Amino acid sequence: MRRSVRSITTSLALGFALYFAARAIGWTVQPEAPLLIVAAIALYLAATLTAVVGAPQQVRMPMGPAVLALVSSALVPTLVSLALEPSLRGAPFATWYIGATGLLAVVCIVRRRPLFGWAMLIILIVATSAFMGIGEAFTLGLVGSITWVLVAQLLVLFWDRAVRDTERLADIQRAVSAWHATQLVRQRERRVRAQRALAVAGPVLSRTVAARGELSEEERLQARLAEGTLRDELRGGSLMSEAVREAITEARRAGATVTVFDEGGLDGIDEARIEEIRAELAGVLARAHSNRLIIRAGRDETNAVTVVGRTAGGAADDDAVELWHEIRRVAD
Repeated sequence: MRRSVRSITTSLALGFALYFAARAIGWTVQPEAPLLIVAAIALYLAATLTAVVGAPQQVRMPMGPAVLALVSSALVPTLVSLALEPSLRGAPFATWYIGATGLLAVVCIVRRRPLFGWAMLIILIVATSAFMGIGEAFTLGLVGSITWVLVAQLLVLFWDRAVRDTERLADIQRAVSAWHATQLVRQRERRVRAQRALAVAGPVLSRTVAARGELSEEERLQARLAEGTLRDELRGGSLMSEAVREAITEARRAGATVTVFDEGGLDGIDEARIEEIRAELAGVLARAHSNRLIIRAGRDETNAVTVVGRTAGGAADDDAVELWHEIRRVAD
């Protein structure tokens, strides 16, 4: 779409440029210095061609064509006016440069060189006022050039604002889509955790109901393990993997108390690193011999997971801590 619009505007600009050049050579009275008019036409066509088609992959016009357009806006009116007698400077074939320079200023504005475009318009107003008078210049087309430049500037401003609004809307839509996808993933994770919890707790609950609470020691142990597994899935689901679940279960079978807290420590970490963190956590738990294990995934800029092990009779003092292991968010 953008390419087709640009090709249309390019064709229009070149078509108008050729029209003004054709007007210039259709003189009805022999100029005093026709070579000056020919030179003005050649300079104008060269400036317009480089301004329109120069660096087509860029929207913003390069500095070279912009400077050439600015120079031509000063030289073309001068060359044309010097080639004619003062009485002929208001003839139809002699005023072609008014519309031509206005067109070139419009091209500069459209190609994001507004300062050059407005400078060219000011030069045109000064030149026409000097060679034919400001009143006659406005009568012979200067009003049209000013209008073209003003309308082009407004259109460019509105276009840029529309593009910014469109990009902002696209960013919002992408953010909403990402949020929706995240919610879907979390819903799937919650369903999986609920199914896992039912698979773990269902048989134990059924057995408890059927036995009316009269359970053997092994069944009581299974009930405690099921209760702990449910808490783990609810409090620290993102930390869980098969290896981590197995390590926690073995620690509980050995008599340890295991507590899991997930406060968003894995948020923002890529999936590959999360798997590495889980694997490291499973290894730490498998080697731990503490009577109380605390696993916490806090919101920290450096550490993703912290594992603390305390001795059997330890209180809250530091001497009771026999295991302290931190897993980094980024691999060392």
